[in-house]
Amino acid sequence: MVKTMKLIGISFLITLAVISCKHNEGDYHGIHERITKESENFKGTTISSDAYINEIKTIEITEGDHTFLIPERKSQIKSYACSDCHTVSLSELKDRKNIKKAHWDINLNHANEKIMNCATCHNGSAMDHLKSLTNTKIDFNKSYVVCSQCHTKQFKDWKGGAHGKRIASWAPPRLSNTCVNCHNPHDPHFETKFPDRFNTQYEKERK
Repeated sequence: MVKTMKLIGISFLITLAVISCKHNEGDYHGIHERITKESENFKGTTISSDAYINEIKTIEITEGDHTFLIPERKSQIKSYACSDCHTVSLSELKDRKNIKKAHWDINLNHANEKIMNCATCHNGSAMDHLKSLTNTKIDFNKSYVVCSQCHTKQFKDWKGGAHGKRIASWAPPRLSNTCVNCHNPHDPHFETKFPDRFNTQYEKERK
């Protein structure tokens, strides 16, 4: 009797599962399935952001599965190349008797001073470039590569377009700011700000 009841129970569950999985065309088990199915035949959009970004000097990059544009930065270094002044060691340049001391007013507030200093990111042997933690030379136009070594989650989100600011339009081609377009690399923290509030007293005084 017990065995019969168990068999009936199992049969009922199987029947219920089969019925519950039957759904009409256009019905989905979840949002991810719906997005996947309904985007299979997506052909893109005819809207373009070209008219808004054609005056911005850009470079195209490919990171993983994502190819997009970022602002070009090296041409903004108009007065001097870094190597024009950085011809001697950093310790000699930092001597207060030396007139070439343009950067010594910069306070590094990025990480613990035992972990990070100027030479962590700047290439002491090739000052017109940045460098990775393994001393690989990195072009200034791709400074985001330096940031990505520590900020891996933010970098992943940035590649996909979830972190950072898109310039001009969300329509393709995509042009996105890099880390240093929004953050000061020497002091990247944003101060906490209260959101704007509707001032009822001010509105009363206006009437």
